[in-house]
Amino acid sequence: MKLSDIGGEFAFIRRVTGVPNADPAVVKGVGDDCAVLEYTDARYLLVTVDMLVENTHFSLDWHTPYQVGWKLMEANVSDIVAMGGMPRWAFISLALRADTEVEFMDEFYRGLYDSARRHRVALIGGDTTHGRELAFNIALAGDADKRFTRFRAGARPGELICVTGTLGKSEAGLRLLMAGRRDGCLGGYLEPCCRMEWEGAAIARRAGAMIDVSDGLASEVAHICEESGTGARIDREKIPLSRDTIDAAHAVSGDPYEYALYGGEDFELVFTIESDRIKGLRKEFSDFTVVGEILQKEEGLYIASEGQRSDLKRGYDHFKD
Repeated sequence: MKLSDIGGEFAFIRRVTGVPNADPAVVKGVGDDCAVLEYTDARYLLVTVDMLVENTHFSLDWHTPYQVGWKLMEANVSDIVAMGGMPRWAFISLALRADTEVEFMDEFYRGLYDSARRHRVALIGGDTTHGRELAFNIALAGDADKRFTRFRAGARPGELICVTGTLGKSEAGLRLLMAGRRDGCLGGYLEPCCRMEWEGAAIARRAGAMIDVSDGLASEVAHICEESGTGARIDREKIPLSRDTIDAAHAVSGDPYEYALYGGEDFELVFTIESDRIKGLRKEFSDFTVVGEILQKEEGLYIASEGQRSDLKRGYDHFKD
């Protein structure tokens, strides 16, 4: 039986993580952007892990080693920021091919350290081995104010669903590259930038739930609803798209809204918030758009478009056929 036969990536995770954890230091284990642990009286410890594998998450036909290092750190930091936390300490594990050149790794680490400096992260340990394909993994720890740590489970019916920045830019870049194009908005895929700690913290002080966009808007909203026990409506035409993303979709005969809903790796933030807190947030951080509303669970999860509704599908899954 293949992993796809049991429902793919997320079904597999549920299958292997069902054992109860009795450790009182574990505030939240599997099921959020980070594990959350008791740390000090005022702050939680946050821990996340993310991996990039050659020919799955990056291709050396498209990516420079600098871009691989940059993307690895940004993907991990995004998880910490999505819980309202501050990234602090990183550990890296490397699987390198026997023919890997020193110059390649110098450039990889230059990208890694440039991103780390952007977020004030210290790389303090790791492990190295060999393999048939390149694989890079970071375990990243940070901390967060207990009062403002935001989980996926905090959404309540009536809250608005918001997203930072624009969506679909990573998928747009990937589609262009797959079509043999080297023009257009490639940066969103090759060299993404996640949100900064201060931006996540500003949202967290007012939000109900929060998550980062790594698997597409549809998947992230579904995760929030699953953990919160709610339904949701996404208003398709309100999803923010950049002009470059729209142009890229037209160039390869794609749908930019589908890129935003079911693509991924935009590393923006999706959050829920009461309507009367929107004005206060905009005074501190304004780069976000209202794209829907949290509903009662029995109302379902759906996308509204021009008076029609369609069921919300999941986004990217590593093990789905």
